[in-house]
Amino acid sequence: MSIPRSLALRLETTWNPPADGKEFSYVLRLKNLSSEQLSGFSLCVSGPGRVDPAGIVEGATVSKRLSNFTEFQPPDGFVLAAGDTWTITVRALSWQFRHWNDGANSAYLALPDGTTVSLGTEPTRTSSSNAPLKRGAEIYPVPANPPVPLSIIPWPNRVAVSSRRPLPAGFALKAIAPEAQAAAASFTALVEHLFSAEGLIRSEAEGAVPVDLHQVEGLGAEAYRLAFSPEAITVEASTQTGFVYGLVTIGQIWRGARLHPQAFYFPAGGEIVDEPAMGWRGLHLDVARQFYGTAEIKKLMAVLAWNKLNRFHWHLSDDESWRVEIDAYPALTEIGAWRGHGLPLPPLLGSSPARTGGYYTKAAVRDIVSYAGGFGIEVLPEIDIPGHCYAMLQAIPELRDPNEAGSYYSVQGFPDNCINPAREKTYEVIETILSELIELFPFKTIHIGADEVPLGAWSGSPEALARLRELAGDEIAQAHAKRLNVITNTHGADDIHGSGAAFLQAEFLERIQAFLASKGCVTGGWEEAAHGDRIDKDKSYLCSWRNVEVAAELAGRGYEIVVCPGQVYYLDMAMRPDWDEPGASWAGHSDPEKLYTFDPVGGWTDAQKEKLRGIQACIWSESMTDRAIFDRLVFPRLSALAETGWTKPSAKSWERFKALVGTMPLLYGLYQF
Repeated sequence: MSIPRSLALRLETTWNPPADGKEFSYVLRLKNLSSEQLSGFSLCVSGPGRVDPAGIVEGATVSKRLSNFTEFQPPDGFVLAAGDTWTITVRALSWQFRHWNDGANSAYLALPDGTTVSLGTEPTRTSSSNAPLKRGAEIYPVPANPPVPLSIIPWPNRVAVSSRRPLPAGFALKAIAPEAQAAAASFTALVEHLFSAEGLIRSEAEGAVPVDLHQVEGLGAEAYRLAFSPEAITVEASTQTGFVYGLVTIGQIWRGARLHPQAFYFPAGGEIVDEPAMGWRGLHLDVARQFYGTAEIKKLMAVLAWNKLNRFHWHLSDDESWRVEIDAYPALTEIGAWRGHGLPLPPLLGSSPARTGGYYTKAAVRDIVSYAGGFGIEVLPEIDIPGHCYAMLQAIPELRDPNEAGSYYSVQGFPDNCINPAREKTYEVIETILSELIELFPFKTIHIGADEVPLGAWSGSPEALARLRELAGDEIAQAHAKRLNVITNTHGADDIHGSGAAFLQAEFLERIQAFLASKGCVTGGWEEAAHGDRIDKDKSYLCSWRNVEVAAELAGRGYEIVVCPGQVYYLDMAMRPDWDEPGASWAGHSDPEKLYTFDPVGGWTDAQKEKLRGIQACIWSESMTDRAIFDRLVFPRLSALAETGWTKPSAKSWERFKALVGTMPLLYGLYQF
């Protein structure tokens, strides 16, 4: 039967943790609140939580499954009468739920004619907690008597100011040197983007105090010096970025005194001399799991600039989607950028049954890169290969061996998600894609992922096994051929080091890295790119995500390292272990104080520290099913990372930071509710 779209339907989900000797259960209840009976439908839900392929399901059968998307089929002849409830109980999941957003974030009914009926979904409840669910940024109130009289994050190297002056109405920027003029224009755009109504930048006719920008020699590329007097303010720097950072400091001082006049003041005299402790102060954003429009990305660049962060690692592809226009392969965005019912990529991670998603045109990419560059932010793209390629393979299936038999699964539950390194077609396609990307990103740094290739990758591919015999011998090839249907139980535990897949990946990465080097590019990779030690360490760097011990070991082997351990710097991890907090939990929990006080090079030797490029926070978007969750998980932890990257360890103070961080901007401005 068809189902009238006016029917009142509600899906409720409950998590029952293990207790009193009972196993856990995940219960879904579809309630028919209408006066009509329903039949001939199935229920589709998407996670982040995943129903395990070997899971026990009561009250339904699983008719389709892809990672966190599940379609439940009612028993034959099932009718949901008016006022009744269909109950499904799942007794095995890929992991136990820890937070309210782990359960279904979207749901709909699928009808035999291919149409759908969207359902309202409520956050998953649990019997172990009745606390109000938290969304929106956590508020850190500014105290009446903060430890310092100026509001500046990250805290500068040297602050020597005295006396208070009446708060200026705003500032008029005076610049002669081209770098200073460019900085003035960029800072004006930055303020307009973040604080358009506040009047921080205005004309002298509107009462502005002049700010003179003087270019000087002898200061570092990101250094600046501020001089305050009752009549004017001077910014000295040697580069556009140095000028921007000096102006950001002035803007922060002004806004603190304007918004909290009892706590902060604007100085009448003295100076501030400043430069960063680390050269790489980055943020990674995964736009594959959830899509962020161009306006959101540009606003995020403004927020990064206000925190003096200087690297944006743009994760543009993954199993769930492909997000950047490639002229040579339009199918990548025609197919890989969209999810929906009946499409090659089903609704995943809370997306709608309607066709949803998006991608960045080349014009949009150039706009974002130029905008970020005005603030001193270098943008580097990531195309995650050879694993995490399910979406790419839906668009370009010839990157898989056509004679491949059997299936392997990634840790996220995607089958056969690796492009084949034994096929010459693979290199033709990837080199074409990379060539187009190089033209878009002048930083000449391309990140190629290389993480989480399953143990069983390519083990059913005759082409791959033949190549493996050439590389490592028949014994390893035969052993690798037995590694089918591999699913790991712990996130990131599929360490392929020493396996047949590792031989194939190492050769693949060596060849791709050599290609990028021939184009004048540095190659980035996650730490798994070190397997086999085949990539050129002088023309590459690694993002180390497991822990600082692994990062130190890689630095000791000669790799340049960006430190981003999941336990602390992954901003998708929930801040606390409580059910009412949103986020993921596989790497643990990290509240703002833990992140702020964390030492990213704890235990490193001096020789290892010479290989430190810097630090980076990573936003993986599985948990970001609404923007209030984004604000809660990212802020104020982003500012805590910014101060670690900029401020010398001896000058850090959690009490000072906590008192000031309430003045920093959010991306969406959504506070806890």
